[in-house]
Amino acid sequence: MKQTVLVIDDHSLFRAGLRLMLADAIAQLDVREAASIDEALGGPRDAPAPSLVLLDIQLPGVNGLDGMTLIHRRWPDCPVIVLSADGASATARDALARGAARFVSKAEPAAAIQAAICAVLRGESAAAPAGAARDQPPRLTPRQCEVLALICQGLSNKLIARRLNLSENTVRGHVQALLAMLGVVSRAEAAFVARQRGLVA
Repeated sequence: MKQTVLVIDDHSLFRAGLRLMLADAIAQLDVREAASIDEALGGPRDAPAPSLVLLDIQLPGVNGLDGMTLIHRRWPDCPVIVLSADGASATARDALARGAARFVSKAEPAAAIQAAICAVLRGESAAAPAGAARDQPPRLTPRQCEVLALICQGLSNKLIARRLNLSENTVRGHVQALLAMLGVVSRAEAAFVARQRGLVA
């Protein structure tokens, strides 16, 4: 079955790059583009809903966070991934609280962005890995708890390594393990989910 992804971003070069990446990764995919919320919602009312919306925050006219309400009103069952250059945890919390399926920073590697998109197209939740019980918190080691708490404070791998007297490679391994355990692909999303699930104070 052919799936449709609607990319709403006012940077044409970014849209083009995303289109190429998705075409290379997912067979039978139709990618539609819009530079604003108004353009995205301006088509015929009876047009088929997209399978997924990739939404930037900084847009001309209605911004992405406010535009999510309009998108969900038009296509109630369509998931939205917020894909933004603003990777702050507060922005991620706001986006996810407003109904985004996932929040991914544009600074993430292409593979991470691609993984998030594929996961949502498969119907996976951001709150837990596929097959995991939502109310069953992951079992973290004491060191992972320390790393997660520092991620939630916005510290980089380098600063976490200094704080905990570890190598950056060791911290990187802990971070990747935490992202996998939480079923997320970005540090900002990890911070949101960790707080949501009571894993950090």
